[in-house]
Amino acid sequence: MDTKKLKINIRIDGRTYPLTINSEDEEKYRKAAKNVNDLVRKFREQFVDRDTNDILAMTAFQVALNSLDLHQREDKTLFIGGLKNLNDDIADFLKEKGRK
Repeated sequence: MDTKKLKINIRIDGRTYPLTINSEDEEKYRKAAKNVNDLVRKFREQFVDRDTNDILAMTAFQVALNSLDLHQREDKTLFIGGLKNLNDDIADFLKEKGRK
């Protein structure tokens, strides 16, 4: 499958970053930029005395925390799903053994 490349400009905190992406990923990139800008705006309103580097560092830290939370939830979901499958297998085995 040949994926079409697309050149876009993403603005983060007033600075423009040119990117070349797969065209089907454009919406994802634009939403990510919007989320980052929303966090930057929130931190700028909360911490008016902080400089840009502090604001961007706090934004990056919040994004990293959100990512870790998401991964931990996914890991737990996979683990719980695995336990349910194992429980089902054991129940099936015991039913079969009880029939013999």
